[in-house]
Amino acid sequence: MTQPFLPFARPGMDEATIAAVAETLRSRWIVTGPRAAAFEKALSERFGGRSVRAMTSATAAMQLALEMLGIGAGDEIIAPAQSFFVTGNLIERSGAKAVFVDVDLRSRNLDFAQAQAAVSPKTKLLLPTHYNAPLDPAALDTFRTKNKVRILEDAALAIGSRYPDGRAVGASGDLVTFSFHPNKNMTTIEGGALVLDDAKETATVEELRFHGIRRQADGTRDVERAGTKYNFSDVSAAVGLEQLKHLDAWCARREQLAKRYFEGFANDDLITPECLPPENNPGHSWNMFTVLLPLPALGVTRKAFVDAMQKEGIGIGISYEAIHLTSLFRKKGFREGQFPNSERIARETVTLPLFPEMQDSDVERVCASVSRVLRRKAA
Repeated sequence: MTQPFLPFARPGMDEATIAAVAETLRSRWIVTGPRAAAFEKALSERFGGRSVRAMTSATAAMQLALEMLGIGAGDEIIAPAQSFFVTGNLIERSGAKAVFVDVDLRSRNLDFAQAQAAVSPKTKLLLPTHYNAPLDPAALDTFRTKNKVRILEDAALAIGSRYPDGRAVGASGDLVTFSFHPNKNMTTIEGGALVLDDAKETATVEELRFHGIRRQADGTRDVERAGTKYNFSDVSAAVGLEQLKHLDAWCARREQLAKRYFEGFANDDLITPECLPPENNPGHSWNMFTVLLPLPALGVTRKAFVDAMQKEGIGIGISYEAIHLTSLFRKKGFREGQFPNSERIARETVTLPLFPEMQDSDVERVCASVSRVLRRKAA
C-alpha cells in the first residue's frame, strides 16, 4: 500500500485554534486589537517581562529594528554567510555594508573569532542567527561590551529554544527577532516579533510599524518620521495565543524525533556525525533536522537526491544557500572560497521532515529511504 506523502514541515493546528479564529472573525475586531495585545503580553511573560512588538513577519521586525537603530550608509553589519536570505537583503536595503563571516560546520552558528576580527570603526551591528543550537549568551554579551556595538539576534528558528539555565531565548540580550511562519515551531500564519528592553526604542518601533503616527494630546495625529504598515492582526494573534499553549510540548516532541534520527543514522557509514547537527544540544527547539550529504563522494547531485526522495513520498528542504554567493552579493565582489563551511553547507545540506505530528515510524521511514537512495546512487 502506498504510504502518504511526508512533507518536511507542517504546522500544528487543532480545533481550539480554529475555534479561536472563528470567534475572532465573529467579533468583527480582526485587525490590531485586544488579541494582539494579549499575544504580545503572553510573549513578554515568556521572555522575562521584556517589551515585545508583534508584526506581519520576522522580516518586518528586523527591518524596523535596523530603522530604529538608525543603520544606514557608511555603517557595517557583521553577519553569518550561512543563513536565510533575509539578513543579506535587509542589510543591503538599509544602505549599510554587509561584512560576512563563516560559521561552525555543525551548529552553523557564526564564528565569534571571525566576527571579532571583522570589527572595524564602521561596525554598528552584529546580526547573528540562532541555527542548530542556541547562541552563547555570554559570548554575545562579551562581544557587545568589548566592541560597543548593538546586537540583533535572528531567532527565527529558535522560538521555544532555551539556554542551559532554563531561560527562553529572547529573555536576555539586546534585540531579538522571532518568526511565526508556518514552518516554524509555532505559527500565526505569517508573523514575527521584536523583543526590546528600552522604552524609548519600543515607542519608536510602535510608531514605525504603523505609518509613523504619533497621537497628540488633543486627539489629532502627527508624523515625525516616515513609517510603514507592519501592524499585527487579531486573527493572527488568535492563532498565536493557542499555539503558545502547545509550544513547549511541541518542542519536546521535536527533540524526541531528533533523537530518533540520531539513532536511525548511528550505524550508517555514509552519514557520519560530522554530517549531523550537534547531538548533545540541551535547550535546542529543533525547528529543523539538517544533514550534510556525501554528494561529491557518491557522484550524485542534490537535485537527483531530492527527486528520488520525492518519488519515495518524502519531502526534502534546503536550508540554506550561502548568502555571499547570491547574484546580489557576487556583484559586490564576494566569491567561492571565502567561507568554506558556509559554502559546504550550501552545497550539501538537506532538511529532513520534522514536525510534532510525525510518528517514530516516520523517522524510521525517512532514514531507510535516505540510506536506500544514497546507496542506489553509489552503486
